[in-house]
Amino acid sequence: PPTLGAGHPEAATIALRYLGIPYQWGGASPSTGFDCSGLVMYVYEQLGIKLPHQAAAQFGYGAPVPRDQLQPGDLVFFDGLSHVGIYIGGGEIVHAPHTGDVVKISPLTEFANYVGARRL
Repeated sequence: PPTLGAGHPEAATIALRYLGIPYQWGGASPSTGFDCSGLVMYVYEQLGIKLPHQAAAQFGYGAPVPRDQLQPGDLVFFDGLSHVGIYIGGGEIVHAPHTGDVVKISPLTEFANYVGARRL
């Protein structure tokens, strides 16, 4: 298998700036709120990387990463590709969970339905 590149650890740092921003379905900016893929799209756009606004479509980008090799900035996918977050290290992700919640940090172990990860 090909060697994984360094990825974009700075994406984890950028994502942490948006903790507490309200969840908004279809949202993709701090002024209107974020949904899960909108947060990922917005963070990576600041690094010059254009991604679609849909978790399942984002799964098609980058290279697959084994769960035991996750690094900050990797995208992690759950719920049949209907949810995505950004790995920040220490077994935790930043994500926009659902209506009524805010962008927050959650442990990977909170998700029973892990699908996979990608490194951009």
